[in-house]
Amino acid sequence: MIDDAFMLPSWRPGPTRDAVIGFLRAAPQIPPRDRVACFDNDGTLWCERPGYVQLDFFVDALRSRADDPALAAVPELAAVLAGDRAAMGELGLERIAFALLGLFDGATPEEFTAQARDYLARAEHPTLGRPVRTTTYQPMLELVDALRDLDFTVCIVTGGGTEFVRAVSEDLYGVPPEAVVGSLVSYAYGVEDGDPVLRRTTALDGAANEGAAKVSHIQSHLGRRPVMAAGNSGGDREMLEWAAAGEGPTLALLVDHDDADREFAYVSSAETFTEPEPITDVAARAGWTVTSMARDWEVVFGPWG
Repeated sequence: MIDDAFMLPSWRPGPTRDAVIGFLRAAPQIPPRDRVACFDNDGTLWCERPGYVQLDFFVDALRSRADDPALAAVPELAAVLAGDRAAMGELGLERIAFALLGLFDGATPEEFTAQARDYLARAEHPTLGRPVRTTTYQPMLELVDALRDLDFTVCIVTGGGTEFVRAVSEDLYGVPPEAVVGSLVSYAYGVEDGDPVLRRTTALDGAANEGAAKVSHIQSHLGRRPVMAAGNSGGDREMLEWAAAGEGPTLALLVDHDDADREFAYVSSAETFTEPEPITDVAARAGWTVTSMARDWEVVFGPWG
């Protein structure tokens, strides 16, 4: 039995909290094998402004090797090193991201994971005045915990790199690496000194994990359809539609970034394609549950220190 008074303590009373708790109360009607919840990461579980955490990680790795002339000869990397926002805008985030992938070309999965964890252990958010690892959204962590208490399989379905999110997902969210679906880099298998070895390449294994690709990758990686999905941008639209169209109790939850005082105020958009309309308009028309940071959340970030 769910006691509403103790559920989601960081969510303010109101129709949004009521809708989420209504779904949680109905969850026992769902067969346990079908209790699957998929969460986007950037902007849904943790802060994505003023820049994506994974992008900042790659930039940090680039700056640590700034004296390498070969890197400075790459236009995308030179623009990043110089902080040339005009050039970066012309090149586009996608080109820059692929150039940054080359920094870890040939790294083993273990080497990449170690560097990602090292970065998260020391990174500070540039404007919020707190460690990056503490910019997870407390209300969403409470929802993840409530779903897990109801025997849901909680997954992260992100447009970011699979391996980067896997490096921190268990520590931050209690989500194991095998439950992370993202943009997946290809690996090359080989034998070195008689031992098998796996090394990163600069190629993506399939499409970037945004839009319809999220639904396709959920099926190919997880083999299970979510009955609950949470996102914040146009890149999450199809995933939310897919969850909402399921049978029985479902929940499509959109995080609306409308709190400039405690976080940032903006309408999230996809990075790899142009959307025909803002995702908040889609949500209103589709009848999804929209959580306003400013209205619905008592706190945005949890305590730290």
